[in-house]
Parts: sequence; structure tokens; C-alpha cells
Amino acid sequence: MNSAAAASPRTGTTPSVVHVENVTKHFGEVTAVHDVTIDLHREEFVSVVGRSGCGKSTLLSMIAGLEEASDGVIEINGSPITGPGRDRGVVFQSATLLPWLTVRDNVLFALRGEPGLDRGRAREIADEHLHLVGLEGFEDKFPSQLSGGMQQRVALARSLSYRPKVLLMDEPFGALDALTRRSMQELLTRIWEQHKLTVMLITHDIEEAVFTSDRVVIMSSHPGTVKREVRIDLPRPRGKEIIMSDHFRELYADILSEFQ
Repeated sequence: MNSAAAASPRTGTTPSVVHVENVTKHFGEVTAVHDVTIDLHREEFVSVVGRSGCGKSTLLSMIAGLEEASDGVIEINGSPITGPGRDRGVVFQSATLLPWLTVRDNVLFALRGEPGLDRGRAREIADEHLHLVGLEGFEDKFPSQLSGGMQQRVALARSLSYRPKVLLMDEPFGALDALTRRSMQELLTRIWEQHKLTVMLITHDIEEAVFTSDRVVIMSSHPGTVKREVRIDLPRPRGKEIIMSDHFRELYADILSEFQ
């Protein structure tokens, strides 16, 4: 099986969008991430998997600009990341919606301050992205009136609305039931295939990583380091039937073996 450390099918033909080199992160005397080097290439979907506490969420937070690296280099399109920016969208496990705002207004909130964007055009963009995630007809509902999966759809629409170059997702479907999670995975891959974002997905779900990704980065723990990268050479678009294929199960078993 040729699933050893390898680049994505896009690697070598597209430039690096996010470059992480020799990055280490300390929290006091605890080293959460040690000497991590990874590149995210244009239009590539990369998942990072590892046990709880392996530093994968810390790595995402540093790329998002929410945490500062203790050592090493993190760049986006060749420029150092010094804090959060609208070139990166972030979706967390919790939808983090503002409960007093409607679904549409939660998306509009993310568009505030966009130069040259009037209220009418902002509303059009919000509704376009709510339609993209299958929430047309729910624009005037409040978060409390939505299921967990629908709330995550709003969070996804909000993060996509200002058209970031990179979408960073930290276990966004981890709290959902299995059927809703599968539906959200399929939605995410459809959006990625249509809009060709660069995506980094943090997940503890190996099946999710294999289903969605071009490449899976496996992290070991204490401290968090990159143990191995596995190329996911499954055909796209991917539907439910791909999960039953022999090659899917081989890739799943190969990654799982790193944790046994």
C-alpha cells in the first residue's frame, strides 16, 4: 500500500499558502508543540489527527493567530502571522453564535467593517452563504431555534462569508450525532470542491479525516510532534459509497495503526 508519508496530489504544482517551520509552543514548563514543520498548499484539504492533548488544536490556534509560537516561523502567503486576520476563517467545535442575533445577523456581524460593502450587498452575501450551507428559509430564526448541526452550518456560512483564503476547523463536528456529522462532512467537501479553499481540519475521527482530506498529518503526544503524513489518494467527488471501498479501509487501518 502506497500511503506512506507523501505530499498531497496538489503539492509540487501549487504554492504553499501556510508555512509552519520548526514551531514550538510552551505553556509554562509544558511543551505543547515541539519542532513542527508543515505546509498547507493552495486548494489542499489537510486533516490533523492525534490523541487528545497532542497539540493539534494549539497548532491551529497559532495558525489562526490566536496563540503566539514560542519558537519557529508561521507564515501565510510569505508574510508572518502576527494575529487573527480575515485571510483565515475559523470554525470551532462550538458554533459560538450570538444568541440575541438572528441567523442572518450572525453572518452579517462577520461582515461589519468590510470596505465598500453597504448593508444591502452585505445582506445579499449573507443570504448567498446561508443558501450555500442549506439554510435558506432559516434566515430570521435565532440560534436557540436550530439544531446543533444547523448551528454549525451558520458558523460555517459566517466564516466563509468574507471569503478567507484558508479555512481552519477545530473538531467542528465532534459534538454532533453520527448521522448529522456525516451530513456535515459531505457538505464541507462539496463546498471545498466548489470553492477550492485551503482547509485545515483538526479531528480525532480517522474516518472523517480519510473521507475529507488530500493528506492526513498524524501527531504524536507529549510533546506534540508530526509523526507521519499520509496521502489520501481516493477519487473525488466522494460519496457514501467510498467508505465501503477496500482502499478506504486500508487507509483507515494504516492511520489507526499509528495509535495502537
